[in-house]
Amino acid sequence: MCKSKMAIDASTPKKSKSKSKSTPRSTQTPPSSSSSSKPTRATSLPKTKTKTSSFSDNPSTSYASTSGSTGFHLSTDTSISSRTSLTSLRGTLPENPNIYDFSEICSATNNFLSKRYSSSTPCWHCTLRGADVIIFQRKFRRKLQTSQLRELLSVVCRSHHVSIIKLLGVSISGEHIYLVYEYVHGANLSDCLRNSRNVHFTVLSTWISRMQVAADLAHGLDYIHNKTGLNFNFVHNHIKSSAIVVTEPDFNARVCHFGAAQLCGEAVEENEIATKQLGEITEEGRSKELRSSDVQFEGVRGYMSPEFQSTGVATQKSDVYAFGVVMLELLSGEEPLKFKFDEKRRDFVRISVIESARAAVDGGDGDGSVEGKLRMWVDRRLKDSFPVDVAEKLTRVALDCVHVDPDKRPNMGRVAGKISTLYLKSKNWSDNMKMPDMSFSLGPR
Repeated sequence: MCKSKMAIDASTPKKSKSKSKSTPRSTQTPPSSSSSSKPTRATSLPKTKTKTSSFSDNPSTSYASTSGSTGFHLSTDTSISSRTSLTSLRGTLPENPNIYDFSEICSATNNFLSKRYSSSTPCWHCTLRGADVIIFQRKFRRKLQTSQLRELLSVVCRSHHVSIIKLLGVSISGEHIYLVYEYVHGANLSDCLRNSRNVHFTVLSTWISRMQVAADLAHGLDYIHNKTGLNFNFVHNHIKSSAIVVTEPDFNARVCHFGAAQLCGEAVEENEIATKQLGEITEEGRSKELRSSDVQFEGVRGYMSPEFQSTGVATQKSDVYAFGVVMLELLSGEEPLKFKFDEKRRDFVRISVIESARAAVDGGDGDGSVEGKLRMWVDRRLKDSFPVDVAEKLTRVALDCVHVDPDKRPNMGRVAGKISTLYLKSKNWSDNMKMPDMSFSLGPR
């Protein structure tokens, strides 16, 4: 979604210290002489209840786009101060979505004449109500009632997670809906893995950086599916490497397009699916009915599960399948699907990252050990520096996610737990691999 120098430069990126990890002194109110023993309180949090009808009333203090932080600086001098700050914080969380007038969208995008941010998707990076945003134009795939759309928008904008890019609001004009998201500086995962200017370079050149992306993505999708705290079954339906933003300097990953499937009418409720499946109809008839004009769908080659291709119905299980493909993509550095010319057959051969991964970990045909095949399959740009046992386990988790039978795919809660364990093992491996501090001389003794 987002492009940056990190993704296109053919030189090692210089890491800079994050400014969001420390609270500047200017934000602290010094204690008065009469109450010097009382804990300090962050002045960035209002003392009285403020207006929360709009996200962008004061975007600089309501939410920050830096990764790994919620953007709020809390005083932690004492437990009393922390409780007071958290109470104030709860009242300032932006929960009411912005309903932008279409004229505001036109003005921000120069009547849509501004240069598009992406060549594949109609989107524009601009400023709207003083906030740095990115606007996506999408078509309604299924007609929604105004009350239903308003309720869905309220539910989506109530969700907060550090690994999800936040939806600020929408605007509607005719058959199109304009989704306004906060802008996050970084590069999409696809560009990070496949540098168009230098195929031998990647910013994700260490194993721990890739595990960081895997863990962030797993927890973000687990939140979407299971932990929003809202009585609503969310489906993402746009999980792919180009819809994941990797930020510097810690290579945190953030998921784009959260809520788009619901607001555009791409996701179908389970009760609607059950209603459509009632009666004596064949599989072919059911497929045609589900793919009729009221349930149009879009998919990306390589990320679509078999049942999604046949029915066009996006579910959490189809999200898990797409997540598994992204994990294999992250491990191998390869595209989900590609075609290679075979000299012997004199024809193009289709190569799937799923098939190559299975051959690496399950190819017990006496043609070599699993370790040797796995080292050949994992991205060569890692320079063979990774824990093989962790890589094998992560590959098997990803292959479980892309199982042909959706009922045999694990849910994201279980997947996130396994990846967290593998991340900790990778962290220990990385710490043990660091060179000890020592000095030496090459001069003669």
